Amino acid sequence: MKLLRQLLHNKKAVIGLAILTIIVLVAVFAPLLTEYSPVRRVGRPHQPPSWDHWLGTTRLGHDVFSRLVHGARVSLAVGFGAGLLITVIGTILGIVAGYKGGVVDEVINFFTNMVLVIPNLPLLLVLAAFIGQASPLVIAIILGFTSWAWGVRVTRSETLSIRQRDYVKSAEMLGEPGWRIMAFEIFPNLVSIVGINFIGSVIFAVIAEATLEFLGLGDPNTVSWGIMLYNAQNASALSVGAWWDLLAPCFALALLGLGLALINFAIDEIANPRLRTGGMLARWVGMVRLGEGKL
Repeated sequence: MKLLRQLLHNKKAVIGLAILTIIVLVAVFAPLLTEYSPVRRVGRPHQPPSWDHWLGTTRLGHDVFSRLVHGARVSLAVGFGAGLLITVIGTILGIVAGYKGGVVDEVINFFTNMVLVIPNLPLLLVLAAFIGQASPLVIAIILGFTSWAWGVRVTRSETLSIRQRDYVKSAEMLGEPGWRIMAFEIFPNLVSIVGINFIGSVIFAVIAEATLEFLGLGDPNTVSWGIMLYNAQNASALSVGAWWDLLAPCFALALLGLGLALINFAIDEIANPRLRTGGMLARWVGMVRLGEGKL
């Protein structure tokens, strides 16, 4: 609750949450926002934006706005699903490695280092190409099980610091089991780190999914922002002047990334007070102007 109150008093967080809320609501109420099916031909090929088709049509005559709002469902589901999986794996392994130490820490570090040295994007491309036309669920699972290493590193380093604090030592002296200490003494103090890790993982997952689908490794029958980019590329949308076909999903991805990034910056500021320079800078400017007035 304290973190939520601090977020609501942070301008970046408020703007980011507003953007994210609008996108989520658009995805949830997509069928109510448009009368057109995202997979049926409803107009002429590459028809420019009009009152009937707010964002124009694709080469196949699909309504771009309908595909955009319905595609938000898949892109958000993959982003948040993969982000949650990445965060859960990274948090659990990081806390266990940092608290247990010894052989457990060495084993987890070995696998973490092994995953870190493998370039992530080439690995995703190879796995997706091996599977073929991967569905959004498969893409989310691939992202979740190949992108957790960074979260383990960050969580482990913070856990190593927290485990030396008095309340953790007191719980150990009272005979508390290790799982309870990790869950109720260490984890609550990692909420901000976990939040940053989750938001960053969601941004990465959304962009990675769009990249894989844009390269033709997704299911072309799916309606998502990445598939919209793939179809626009195949239709040579920019070459024929159908800029709306390509611009709509690009703008949606950029807007979602902006909203999540602002939330991430806000959580980082709350977790690290040294980053809160806005108020201090304003006071410093005020003092300088006051001094100039006296002179």
